[in-house]
Formats: sequence, structure tokens, C-alpha cells
Amino acid sequence: IQELLRVMRTIDDRIVHELNTTIPTASFVGKVDPGQTCKELYESLMAAHTSRERIIKNCISQTSAVVKTLKEEREKADEDIALLKQLRKEQTKV
Repeated sequence: IQELLRVMRTIDDRIVHELNTTIPTASFVGKVDPGQTCKELYESLMAAHTSRERIIKNCISQTSAVVKTLKEEREKADEDIALLKQLRKEQTKV
């Protein structure tokens, strides 16, 4: 989860940086091709979105596998309070 949050923050930071550096100000509007700049920014945003989606799905998959394992263990050890707490914590992540 921590890795996911770090990657997502990095992607968000890149998006903000790209917006701040690629949109030309009035004094630079003639020196930059706005169409090409927007196309490149769009492609960059789509790549970041695809990466974020892949990371989120991977995280959900991993956490779901942990939940499944914990549920199986919980069925065997019905009285284990610590196991129940861990199971609830993982379920909350999903």
C-alpha cells in the first residue's frame, strides 16, 4: 500500500509539473506549437493513467489474495482474535 501511495503521488506530481511547464504563457505562445504540446501532454497523462490503473489493480489483487488466505486460516482458528483483527484490516484496504 505504501508503495502504491508513493507511486501515485509521484504520478500526480509529474502531472502538475507537466501542466506548469508545457502550457505556454502569453510571451511564449508564438515559440511553442500548442497542438503538439497538448498532444504530448495528453499522451503523457494517458500513460500515467494506465500505469496508475495497473498499480491499483495489482494492489487489489495482492490484498485480495491475503484476505482469502486469512479467511481460510480464520475458518481453522475460529477463536483467534488477532487473526480476526488482521483479516478486518486487510478487508478494509480492499
